[in-house]
Amino acid sequence: MSDYRIKEHPILPIPAEPTLAFTWQGRELRARAGETLSSALFSNGIRTFGHHHKDGAPMGIFCANGQCAQCSVIADGLPVKSCMVPVKEGMVVVPLDGKPTLPEVGEGDLAFRDIETLSVECLILGGGPAGLSAAVELGKAGVGVVLVDDKADLGGKLVLQTHKFFGSIDACHAGTRGMDIGRKLEAEVRTYENVRIWTNSNALAVFSDRKVGILREGHYVLVQPQVLLVATGAREKSLVFRGNTLPGVYGAGAFQTLVNRDMVKPSERLFVIGGGNVGLIAAYHALQAGIEVVGLCEALPECGGYKVHRDKLVRMGVPIHTSHTVVSANGDGEVESVTIAKLDAAWRVVPGSEKTFKCDTVLVAVGLEPVNEFLNKAKDFGLPVYSAGDAEEIAEASAAMFTGKIRGLEIAKALGRDTGDVPAEWHRTAAVLKSRPGATITEEIPEDEKGVFPVFHCSQEIPCNPCTSICPQGSIMIEGNDILGVPTFNEKDCIACEQCVAVCPGLAITLLDYRRGGDEVLVSIPYEFPGSTLKAGDTVTVLDTLGRILGNVKVDRVRSPKFADHAMLVKVRAPLDIAKQIAGIRVQQPWVSEPMAEKVERVADDEIVCRCERVTAGEIRARIRAGVRDMNELKAATRAGMGACGGKTCPSLIRRIFREEGVKDSEITDFTQRPIFMEVPLGAFAGVVTGEGPVRDVARAHAVSAFQGGL
Repeated sequence: MSDYRIKEHPILPIPAEPTLAFTWQGRELRARAGETLSSALFSNGIRTFGHHHKDGAPMGIFCANGQCAQCSVIADGLPVKSCMVPVKEGMVVVPLDGKPTLPEVGEGDLAFRDIETLSVECLILGGGPAGLSAAVELGKAGVGVVLVDDKADLGGKLVLQTHKFFGSIDACHAGTRGMDIGRKLEAEVRTYENVRIWTNSNALAVFSDRKVGILREGHYVLVQPQVLLVATGAREKSLVFRGNTLPGVYGAGAFQTLVNRDMVKPSERLFVIGGGNVGLIAAYHALQAGIEVVGLCEALPECGGYKVHRDKLVRMGVPIHTSHTVVSANGDGEVESVTIAKLDAAWRVVPGSEKTFKCDTVLVAVGLEPVNEFLNKAKDFGLPVYSAGDAEEIAEASAAMFTGKIRGLEIAKALGRDTGDVPAEWHRTAAVLKSRPGATITEEIPEDEKGVFPVFHCSQEIPCNPCTSICPQGSIMIEGNDILGVPTFNEKDCIACEQCVAVCPGLAITLLDYRRGGDEVLVSIPYEFPGSTLKAGDTVTVLDTLGRILGNVKVDRVRSPKFADHAMLVKVRAPLDIAKQIAGIRVQQPWVSEPMAEKVERVADDEIVCRCERVTAGEIRARIRAGVRDMNELKAATRAGMGACGGKTCPSLIRRIFREEGVKDSEITDFTQRPIFMEVPLGAFAGVVTGEGPVRDVARAHAVSAFQGGL
């Protein structure tokens, strides 16, 4: 790659050119103002951030969300997570290779401040869709709130979502792009003076005296809430396979952070592992950023995400390999290819079915786990606590917004506000928004061949109805007004406004216009790719819902009306025999997804389970077969779970190995959680002042033991 920044995007504005200078291993590089170190390094073509002290293995990013420590570097002498620290002018950055040597600091250099203790009615941990929605309700009720988030910007994962949301327009802004929903929620929260917002602040622990430790922009604060709301979201699950820690293997959320938040192009050729909504959406975002998506594999016979997300990918030219698993990520120091294989009915790899694809990035999108440490500890210590969003139950962001809304009202009432009970309709709506994809029905193709009418290429029951709300004629309906149903056209006069085509989050509606007569039909198709890629007069390949090629047609007109919200509406002239089947325009050529001639064979037991301490599956299995049933004993013997991430990534992988070895969950003693849930400079607990003169070196010195697993 020669250009590591996105220069053109259909949805996102291109930010200013980099102006800050910093050094990496003595080499001067450039970064944008406010950009994190990890994104700045990626934008300069650097994906290996250091090497593990145990075996010299190269390390890069994995989560880009502060949950692991794979992206750690030394910045101005301080070991930091590069995904959480913004670049500063003149910053000196070097790899974290081995254990850093930091300067000696004398006692005379220390300066202290008293630890602040703050009482508040409600403390909200997490400024994502659930936390913001709860804060709005609490703000309305006049409840005193402190909302804490570890990022500079509020919105959580909404910040990364460039696609339009499903659900209901009235309940959760369906048809609006996630990033815009985040801005709307933040703007509303900031209108309430009784809601204080702490960004760039980390919740560290819940203590037995029912106080919560917060590191607020480098200063330690103890907060005593009457009620705690945990809206901390979810962390991505990992997966055990050979090469799973190579630079270039990372989570879908990390990829979306690089691409959609920081406008970095981290890849040329991408392969996705996992067919849930997260993986399907990430693959679509990659295409929008000009990245080739070589393919996606899913272990189940069908993708678990919404069918419209899957269909959208295949009709753009991305193959989906169901009943397949990843065997290995391959490369010398960084990802160069990926090998997948077919699974039989017993979930065993079918010998000889391996295929290897050339790629430089492997996205792992195999599910999410609630970030619920604070919730569990608050319950242990008797602190009144509620949870919302993914911290309560993994679901879509639309559901997180609504559960946050419900929890806000519940907390306000618990604190004595006269808000009344939560309306029963709210609970029904929340249940619908949490619902998993329902039945798939046969796509109905209209028989009419006159006038103007929409064709609905969505054939799965999911919570979504913006098309029924947006139609000015009231011509689109869902049977029984059930948001989970499939829309139909009730044969009223269509005025060809194309608003239904533009608003559909799944890009699953086309509009057919037979009014010209003759042997061609005008078909309006939604298109969310840069305008420079398509113009009137071009020839394009059109595909049906399942990705089957229907033929080549001419583009009649391309427009981007304001109501389409950055999307384009492309009119093509199509023959009568294929017009109704057209569901999309191919954006990627078939040769992109061809497998390589050579295959990489699977190697057992050398896969890494604990990323921080480089503990393999073979080491874990040997201890289990020797009779170990206590994960704390495994930790003491192998160091699995003892690393800087605090045992956030590997426990579920270790439990899976127990199950593979025939050990029941009831026989396993789980890890004892650390009292502090993230790395923190030890000096913070003593009130060490940071940021001025020699005291900055104190912060460096105090950070070392915490960073290297001392906590």
